[in-house]
Amino acid sequence: MFKKLFGQKAPPSGVSQSSASAANKTISAIQNLTEHEESLEKRKSLLEKRMDLEQEKAKKFLSEKKKAQALQCLKKKKLLENEIANLDNMIMRVNEQRMMLEGQRTTTEVVSSMHTAALAAKENMRAMKIENVDKVVDEINETTDQMRQLNEVFAAPLGLGADLDEDELMAELEEIEATELDKELLEPAPVPVTKLPAAAQASSEKMPSVPQKQKQPAAKTQEELELEALQAEMAL
Repeated sequence: MFKKLFGQKAPPSGVSQSSASAANKTISAIQNLTEHEESLEKRKSLLEKRMDLEQEKAKKFLSEKKKAQALQCLKKKKLLENEIANLDNMIMRVNEQRMMLEGQRTTTEVVSSMHTAALAAKENMRAMKIENVDKVVDEINETTDQMRQLNEVFAAPLGLGADLDEDELMAELEEIEATELDKELLEPAPVPVTKLPAAAQASSEKMPSVPQKQKQPAAKTQEELELEALQAEMAL
């Protein structure tokens, strides 16, 4: 079956028509089986009600001491039970037949879809030639190379920045850093100032200051005395 569906030759028109006819018959059969199943279910429900009624009548006759009538009701009830059992078997057979047809219909639709997809894939491969694929790949590679070249052009420095030597700039920067480091090393280190504790500082503030002796002026030399005498004479 799959060889006929997926073979190289297209199926004749008669096959498609027969498939459509079979699908229509399947749908019609499923509908008929569904209707019969519903009808059987309704009859079963009716018989169950009649069976319950005969059961109640038998109980009533027994309460009235009418055993013969009660026995007749039980016989009718038994016949109804047998008929209900037959209906259950019929419903089961109809249900099985309907489920089988539904499964076949689903399988047929899936196979038909697969067949259509296979034909579409063949048409696509026939339209897409290998030389066309190679041409498209070459065009993509060419476009990629052009974009790479453009990126390299835009990444290169322009104008005055293109003439600058980065190695020379780095050497100058290192020289400046070395000079600044030498200046820092030549500067004297700050003397740390030790703060006295609060208690010691307070006690030092309370202590009286020691009076300092005034320094006596130093004795003048002979030359200084002669110079002062000369200045006094000139002033006169």
